[in-house]
Amino acid sequence: MGPKHSGKTSAGKELARRGVLPFVDLDALIEERCGKSPRDLYLEGPELFRRKEAEALEAVLNADAGGQSRRENGVLALGGGIIDNPAAMKLLGRYRADTVYLALSAETAWGRIFREELPPFLAGENPRERHRLLHQRRAGAYRAFAALSVEAEGKSPGVIAGEILSAGGSHEL
Repeated sequence: MGPKHSGKTSAGKELARRGVLPFVDLDALIEERCGKSPRDLYLEGPELFRRKEAEALEAVLNADAGGQSRRENGVLALGGGIIDNPAAMKLLGRYRADTVYLALSAETAWGRIFREELPPFLAGENPRERHRLLHQRRAGAYRAFAALSVEAEGKSPGVIAGEILSAGGSHEL
């Protein structure tokens, strides 16, 4: 878990590769299940998106992979806003020990977000300040929830994966 563009997908893929584990990107799964991107779902309504996000998460956590749930035998990259989804966070609460927070400065995250179309949750006046405040609030919530925090600033996916493995974590990013 962590902010948009903190490296959750890239580090998650590397972590899965090193552990020879399946990898699931929750945003990609949402799109696969709904036929719409998370952005499009959010534009239809934040509540709709959050419901679909929680449903996809529940499906992953309850999926059977060779007799074990994917949660016990895989790596899951979560969306950056999952911390603001009470239903999804309740599901994740059962698996807290496996949750990793990738910390990134608001400035770095903004620079990465700003290279593409702004996400709908930043629409409106002064998106940079809106992002800074959201980033600050979420950072505290991510840190409080996650069993492990890893500083992602300036690090490659391989370095991040190595730090997670060294600390004994492996699953939800």
